[in-house]
Amino acid sequence: MVATTAKAEPLDVITIGRSSVDLYGQQIGSRLEDITSMAKSVGGCPTNIAIGTARLGLKSAVLTRVGDEQMGRFIREQLAREGVDTGAVVTDPERLTALVLLAVEAENRSPMIFYRENCADMALTEEDVDEAFFARARAIVVSGTHFSKPNTEAAQRKAMAIAKANGARICFDVDYRPNLWGLAGHAAGFSRYVASGAVTEKLRTVLPDCDLIVGTEEEIMIAGGSDDVLSALKAIRGLSPATIVLKRGPMGCIVYDGPISDDLQAGIVGRGFPIEVYNVLGAGDAFMSGFLRGYLGGEDLATAATWANACGAFAVSRLLCSPESPTFPELEHFLAHGSPHRALRKDETLNHIHWVTTRRREWPRLAALAIDHRSQLEDLARETGADPSRIAAFKELAVEAAARVADGRPGFGVLLDETYGRDAFGRAAEAGFWIARPIEAPGSRPLRFEHGRDIGSLLVEWPVDHVIKCLCFYHPDDPQALQDAQTETLLRAYEAAHRIGRELLVEIIAGKNGPLSDDTVATVLDRLYRAGVKPDWWKLEPQASPEAWNAVAAVIARHDPWCRGIVLLGLEAPQPELEAAFAATADTALVKGFAVGRTIFADPARRWLAGAIDDETAVREMADRFRDLVAAWTHAREPVTA
Repeated sequence: MVATTAKAEPLDVITIGRSSVDLYGQQIGSRLEDITSMAKSVGGCPTNIAIGTARLGLKSAVLTRVGDEQMGRFIREQLAREGVDTGAVVTDPERLTALVLLAVEAENRSPMIFYRENCADMALTEEDVDEAFFARARAIVVSGTHFSKPNTEAAQRKAMAIAKANGARICFDVDYRPNLWGLAGHAAGFSRYVASGAVTEKLRTVLPDCDLIVGTEEEIMIAGGSDDVLSALKAIRGLSPATIVLKRGPMGCIVYDGPISDDLQAGIVGRGFPIEVYNVLGAGDAFMSGFLRGYLGGEDLATAATWANACGAFAVSRLLCSPESPTFPELEHFLAHGSPHRALRKDETLNHIHWVTTRRREWPRLAALAIDHRSQLEDLARETGADPSRIAAFKELAVEAAARVADGRPGFGVLLDETYGRDAFGRAAEAGFWIARPIEAPGSRPLRFEHGRDIGSLLVEWPVDHVIKCLCFYHPDDPQALQDAQTETLLRAYEAAHRIGRELLVEIIAGKNGPLSDDTVATVLDRLYRAGVKPDWWKLEPQASPEAWNAVAAVIARHDPWCRGIVLLGLEAPQPELEAAFAATADTALVKGFAVGRTIFADPARRWLAGAIDDETAVREMADRFRDLVAAWTHAREPVTA
């Protein structure tokens, strides 16, 4: 049974074929036998191309099958996050999702093992090809591996017939993997070429119907049936008038849009990009994505080739496949400015653009209950004579209170700590909350991390959608040595967060250590940005005036226009003061919401720890206060008009 989408919107491209989970060894230069940890990502040539083209602004979809298990759901969910239409992703209850194990042992040596025995995507059939779905596409991409079995071949042939009947372009990625045709052993997954008359005969039947044919030198040779590239090109041209793209690795590509001469170089070439080759796996899929963005976007072939070369350069300079494909803003920046680094993964500007344009979920507004306090609740426990171990149970009540207010609606969150909040994380995730977790030692000045200097080892254990929160008491009049020490610690947090793919919220409190003027906090942010700290979020105290907020917003816009925004903290202010603070931000669009704690929980916590109120009363009181603040925020941003 084929799933269908609710809206029959036009599609630029539908890719067809392999869909797997790639498990990449993280120890570069190691044999696959010696790998000890792996990074998980979506893989498979057609699926990578669907993601790559979506990142470049095309409306893409993929026809494939995945298993009815966690890996299949991972692929489906990641495709949706990337903006790929999943209406043709079929769930196969009988088969497992394909897996691939990979390592980067040396340049041009990347051992890989395909776990594809009777896998889901190789069970694709004609029945999975929905005519109405494919009629929406301007182009389709068929791939070589899926011509290796009768059922998958029939599916691709049907898709090609529908495309031709509807005037869509047919693009062929030769995607030749000898061992997926049964021509090499399990250990030879990286093998690129084994001559085979049977494979050539099969592929030659595909060529006449194609508008675009893309392959490496080895793939052109297998498609053309010759061990000489030029002869193979001429053989392909004898069967097809298609535009042919010859991928030549570090030498870029040559595009042939007419007769093939005796000069291999006599074709259309784009700009080349000399970069370090770090990992060749996935480069062809990124290349194809870039070419399709130009080819289907109405650009000339030289421009399409340039974009393809640039996208391939990104891929070979990074480790993974689909996660490393560039977004269009990233591609535009690279084409306009280049990079001072041959290893693009070391370019901080490109890395930042890549990060901010691939973040997982948007939060246009945010109402968060801050219950990450440790020392303050320990003080309350001592004051009331309560066992400190009860703090964990109270935090569960606070999260339940926030969940009642949210009632399943988006835009709500919690700040919750590792020390006492671990038992509440599950309820927060179940509620769909934005979740931030502190790493600072409570009250530390200069800033210190709570769980030791090696912050990266701690953060890698966190769920990928948990936000790292780091509070720093920083005033621009602080002694220079103190400013330098705190900036260095924030830089370590920033670098660790982005190295492991976690968002960072930096909380700045200046007013406890000096006067607040209209430019105080803006000055702090400017200094941190100039030092290289670019958090995804800022958490800031209420400002003295709208002019102060304007100054803050101007600094952020100047240094990082992709910043997610600001959340307002409470500092235990009474509700009327918070309402006034909310109103002062009304004209500052970067302020996305608030994260308030003690104003909501302090009194209920004191009485609950003392045994004066029960669980339900504590939850109800916190929910009422949180609900009132949400209403006040909504009123400040969306005032009722007569």
